[in-house]
Amino acid sequence: MKANGTETDFKQEARSFQEQLKKFFQSKTQNLRGDIFGGITAGVVTLPLALAFGVQSGLGATAGLYCAIALGLLSAAFGGTQTLISTPTGPMTVVSALIIGRVIDQTGSLAAGLGLIIAIFMLAGLIQILLGVFRIGSFIQYMPYPVISGFMTGIGVILIIVELFPFMGLESPKNVLTVLSQFPSAVPDANLSAVVLATMTMAIIYLFPRVSKAVPSTLVALIVGTLATALMGLSVPIIGEIPQGLPSLQLDALTGINASHLSMILIPALTLAGLGAIDSLLTSVIADTKTRTQHDSNRELIGQGCGNMLSGALGGIVGAGTTMSTLVNINTGGRTNLSGMISAGFLMMVLLGLGAYAQYIPIPVLAGILMTVGLDIIDYKGLKHLAAMPRSASFVLVTVFLLTVFVDLIEAVAVGMGISCVVFMKTMSDLGRKQTSLAPLNDLKLNFNGNGDSGHFHSLAEVSEQVYVKTVTGPIFFGFARTLTQKIRGLKNTRCVILDMDRVPYIDQTGLFAMEDMVRELNDQNIEVLMAGAKNQPLEMMKKMKMVPNVISSENVFPSTYDCLHSLGQRLTPASDHAR
Repeated sequence: MKANGTETDFKQEARSFQEQLKKFFQSKTQNLRGDIFGGITAGVVTLPLALAFGVQSGLGATAGLYCAIALGLLSAAFGGTQTLISTPTGPMTVVSALIIGRVIDQTGSLAAGLGLIIAIFMLAGLIQILLGVFRIGSFIQYMPYPVISGFMTGIGVILIIVELFPFMGLESPKNVLTVLSQFPSAVPDANLSAVVLATMTMAIIYLFPRVSKAVPSTLVALIVGTLATALMGLSVPIIGEIPQGLPSLQLDALTGINASHLSMILIPALTLAGLGAIDSLLTSVIADTKTRTQHDSNRELIGQGCGNMLSGALGGIVGAGTTMSTLVNINTGGRTNLSGMISAGFLMMVLLGLGAYAQYIPIPVLAGILMTVGLDIIDYKGLKHLAAMPRSASFVLVTVFLLTVFVDLIEAVAVGMGISCVVFMKTMSDLGRKQTSLAPLNDLKLNFNGNGDSGHFHSLAEVSEQVYVKTVTGPIFFGFARTLTQKIRGLKNTRCVILDMDRVPYIDQTGLFAMEDMVRELNDQNIEVLMAGAKNQPLEMMKKMKMVPNVISSENVFPSTYDCLHSLGQRLTPASDHAR
């Protein structure tokens, strides 16, 4: 009997697994046509951008393709956004290029620093995985808009600046300040053919959609620019020889890494991981809006991390979810993560079959493409409303923008977040201060005779000028603590102060100690303190820190102001009235 029961259970589990597997394949194949078309179209859009970002990073065009394939495949397979297309992006490439430039300056050459670069990229992916595992993805939503706006605008401006020299057919310095300082003297040396080619590329990207939207304008610009260069024999720099065939792991380059390199690796990796998380999850929100779905932020970070680790191990750059390719995927029918895998598969076929032709793509054409990407990244909405925004928000946006362009990306975000937190705390403190009041009971115009306990409340009415109610509104935190003690000094002819805590959702340790000091100060003036309406968190905090009952006795803590007044009225009612 036991064997038969085990066999029956096994059959039921097998049948259940078979049904689940059937439902899974049905969900992936019911929109198969849309996913295939969406994935291929997204791959076509991604191709020129991946090549351009690879060149701009300093690792070569194939580094961009490796990223688009590895990240695109794994993020689609393991990520939490069904329609997200992940590739190299403008912000990630700008940061990667700056990091690669610094590593080359410190090690002397790209070959000598390749191990450090791969280690940084792989660690960035690992950090993203850990962010997802420890469920920190949801905290990205707390990034203030002025910080994001200033950062993205700064990234767009950096991308435009670093492409000024390639736009003119010249080799570009890696540092933004160096580019700006050398640009005036470099203008006379500009390659006129390169400038015309880059300008034509930008014109095609912006004007071709007016003719047709069936083919991505960036792909049209790439093909036209390359053919024009070949047919007209233009003397402009080109990508050059591209390795063909499947990419191989570059882990041998990590053998020279040791503990002394940790400081060179950790901060850049944290920067890339944080930026990639923000970039991807913002795009996931956009995808949710278009498809009316809900992504899983933490799972998405795990998928992004896996993809970036593999891309780094293959010698590719790191990337993130891409708004342009994702919207193309959605608009052309993509609805499941199969579309992202198909996009990566298409790019793999391109790598295997068209690598020999991609080496003839002119650098000025890629510069023109990246110029348009930089212009698209700039947050014109934020800049448009800069004058109408609160001065504090405008200050944060401008500060983050300037620090991003001229100082350091991670410092820009850190400073922006710090200023935003201080501004928020001051705003909350000011609101709490305005809504916090201290008034005698008779000023509250309570009806002491309109209830069944009129005897008790009548006694309370007789001393209403000697009973004060301190109404506190908002969270009591370290930025609000000093407000608590205001106006309590010098109270005369006062028997009791009631703390109305009904509108206090939260209290921190600083706020608790400030409240304790206030109560002790009132007690020193022989003024009794009662507390009413405390919510769960503040009351539990007071009990854990022994403020209740050591400072305010449990008998003086009431669930509501009415209960507090009722109890106080009973205390003031003569004993003969109670007996009666």
